Amino acid sequence: MTDKSSRIRKNGIADKGGAGTMTLSCRGVRGATTVEKNTREAILGATRQMLALMIRRNGIQPADIASAIFTVTRDLDAEFPALAARQLGWLEVPLLCGYEIEVKDSLPMCVRVLLHWNTNKPQAEIQHVYIHEATRLRPDLSELPPVDWEELESWIHDHLTPT
Repeated sequence: MTDKSSRIRKNGIADKGGAGTMTLSCRGVRGATTVEKNTREAILGATRQMLALMIRRNGIQPADIASAIFTVTRDLDAEFPALAARQLGWLEVPLLCGYEIEVKDSLPMCVRVLLHWNTNKPQAEIQHVYIHEATRLRPDLSELPPVDWEELESWIHDHLTPT
């Protein structure tokens, strides 16, 4: 490690610097969404939307994701949100699900994710995604351009892996 980042040769082998290298850092990318009902379909649909927006806004490729941690509030137990990532082709990405800590008057019916992403982008260029009622969690990060939800669902459909 140098300057809190690793040097990777173009072929993916660690290097200490020199010609043909680029600096990659593992960056955190946050996302959160809410669901209307505690159903498998609602949890997976909302999670796929959140992940699709994170992927598209940041140019994320599954091969560059080191891992992802999903949390849900205690009122959501109908499905693991990580399944939505698997449905989008993240078959080799380590995924983990857990419960968000309970805080009085916190946002209910919420799915959150923290992606650990290997990228050349500086932290200031990372675009976090907070949608639906989860915009209340981070109003400072919630200003997205208008989302064409039908087009987004079409993109998701085109990227689903066969099950």
